Amino acid sequence: MSLVRLIVLGIVALDGEAHGYAVRRKVGEWRVDSWTRVQPGSIYHALKQLARDGRLRALAAEESAEGPDRVRYRLTEVGRAEFVERLEAALGSFDIEALGVGVAFMDALPKTRVAALLDDQMLRARANVAHLRELRTETPEEGQAPHTGDLLDLWIGNLDATTRWVEGIRTRLGPA
Repeated sequence: MSLVRLIVLGIVALDGEAHGYAVRRKVGEWRVDSWTRVQPGSIYHALKQLARDGRLRALAAEESAEGPDRVRYRLTEVGRAEFVERLEAALGSFDIEALGVGVAFMDALPKTRVAALLDDQMLRARANVAHLRELRTETPEEGQAPHTGDLLDLWIGNLDATTRWVEGIRTRLGPA
């Protein structure tokens, strides 16, 4: 999943329209680089690529005293559809970065949809934990490569922690 595409589409969706500097500024204000591997410099490339792909429509350029003219962008219908698709995938992801980006933009979806996606994510996580615990009983002795038991414990712990975190968000959302 391209998180930079989701972030750019999400910021443009939230603002209605935005130029690259505004998107980059918001990425900085949100400190996106502290909770993802997305770097501010990738924003401009993503904007151009999304415009080339028909996900964003370039509007008239604005003059800027601080540098080159700034092109404003607005989501196209295809861009809005991609944003929703990527957002829903992020909210259902076990990848912590993708899930975090999904949570950042979850207000763009109806509350009932977010609740359903998070409920589904918790069910899948619990099922995976149960499966991993079953596998854990079948692992060979500890202390030998490839340390399968240790790896299963790591995955179980990660999924358990993520599930508890999602439960907290789900509780704050209230009834669907």
